[in-house]
Amino acid sequence: MNENDEPLFHGEETQEEFGELLKYTVAGFAGGLIAGFLLDFFGFHKSPVGQWVVRTLSGEGESILEGLYSLRCRIRREIGSLAEAYGWGKLFGMIAPWIIDWGSRILGINVYGIESFYIPYFYAMSDQIGANVSGFLFIRTRAGSSSRALLAYFREPVMLASLAVIFVVPAGLLAARLLGFSPKTQILTALETIVANLCWLPPLIGWLGERSQAHENRK
Repeated sequence: MNENDEPLFHGEETQEEFGELLKYTVAGFAGGLIAGFLLDFFGFHKSPVGQWVVRTLSGEGESILEGLYSLRCRIRREIGSLAEAYGWGKLFGMIAPWIIDWGSRILGINVYGIESFYIPYFYAMSDQIGANVSGFLFIRTRAGSSSRALLAYFREPVMLASLAVIFVVPAGLLAARLLGFSPKTQILTALETIVANLCWLPPLIGWLGERSQAHENRK
């Protein structure tokens, strides 16, 4: 059996790693809510810097931890994994929303109105876009050819879930703004970003899938 014939993903290792990524997601959500509560408590309801902190923690807090996790994986061994590639992609994708957010403010866009629904989207999903691209590149490297990589990509539940949330989230955010929602407090800012941040779904699917596979293998 050559390298291209080996399984792209390995069960026990991947199960452990996706479980770690889920823990980081919960930690990021908690950090955003705590920061939002404290900022509102001290009267910084509409502080631009406060919103940046809250959205970064709520939408990207897990990306920082996942990036550190990927660095740990890289130091620990030479062979990468899907979870590691996923973490690197999320880390590299987290800078874009900072530029989009502050650029929109400089241009005078109403960050509380309908027209700025894209700001929480990029805080919640830019790292997911990076993770999807990084995941595909990982699959391409392991598969050995683009055609095999595409087949593997569309057979991998984690990557399909990632692709789905990238397109579903902006529609939900726009609908909420059209219905009158506005993040006029830091807690609301945190909640909007957390609800939009479905980045936990692909790792959850991967974790559950690997647990199911491990259970079947023990029979």
